[in-house]
Amino acid sequence: MYVLRPIREDDLPRFVALVKSIDGSLTSLPADEETLTEHLEESQRAFSPKVKKPGGEHYLFVLEDTASGELVGTSGILARVGGFEPWYSYEIRREPFVHKPLRIEKEIPVLHLKETHRGPTEVCSLYLRAEARRGGLGRLLSLGRFMFIGTFPRRFAETLIAEMRGYIDQQGKSPFWEAVGRHFFEHDLNAADQLSGLGDKSFIAALVPRHPIYIPLLPPEVQAVIGRVHHDTEPALALLKAESFVSMGDVDIFDAGVHMCATTKDVRTIRQMRTGDISELIDSAPPDITHLLGNGRLDFRACLGTVAEDDARCGGVRLAREAAEALQLRVGDKISYAPLR
Repeated sequence: MYVLRPIREDDLPRFVALVKSIDGSLTSLPADEETLTEHLEESQRAFSPKVKKPGGEHYLFVLEDTASGELVGTSGILARVGGFEPWYSYEIRREPFVHKPLRIEKEIPVLHLKETHRGPTEVCSLYLRAEARRGGLGRLLSLGRFMFIGTFPRRFAETLIAEMRGYIDQQGKSPFWEAVGRHFFEHDLNAADQLSGLGDKSFIAALVPRHPIYIPLLPPEVQAVIGRVHHDTEPALALLKAESFVSMGDVDIFDAGVHMCATTKDVRTIRQMRTGDISELIDSAPPDITHLLGNGRLDFRACLGTVAEDDARCGGVRLAREAAEALQLRVGDKISYAPLR
């Protein structure tokens, strides 16, 4: 059994090891023990019952193998991007170029730097170890966040966004970064990501190109990767699309990965989530995993399983004992559940 839950203080050594095992980088989780310690402490504050509206809270979850105690994945939520540190992206605008005497009328795609303060909620920091990418665990790691948001909607904004990791070529380089960013930053992509993840974004304002970038002036192979995602990110992108996310017309300023967005209340998992009282625990779990299950508490726990609605008890559900134990629930407690597809 695997369970998604908030990170705890005693998770730090295993969490540091998990992040250091990532091939490449997560901008929001640099492989720096001091910074990861700060993120862990920030997350513990984020889950405080005193939080009533979205601010700069950074919620961190870990995916735990309950048998071994091993952490195999992590995911997070930033309650609101922008604030003390702005959030940067490139907005793709189509600008008209018209000259009627020559019968020329066309639109040119242009990258405009966008600086956002008091922005939407971001789902972020998603990573699952390669050996655990099976049995729906990626869905648990990702969709569990939406169940938490749906359970505590006042803590989050009305719009959700997700930054997708951009395309990397066979040599391990970002064509967009090499064509644009490197000329101004003089570092490789991972170094820039590391600086951004450490919280120092002043270098972005100082060094990012100040004028619009006309996309047709870039080499064709660079144009082709704007809005394209890393190979390992394609399953996550497909999952978000199934959850009602669409491209927001922005891309990342470093690797040009697409930014996705959705209206929070319209996200599939949130829209289809139901609650019920546990009427009975079943010793043998059903063979098919059909639902995402959550305990509906601030001390959040989620797992995969199956619920059967109890026709004899209006609003009651039957649940496998193993799932109830993972969620720390018993008969009479409320459970949240949503279909996995």
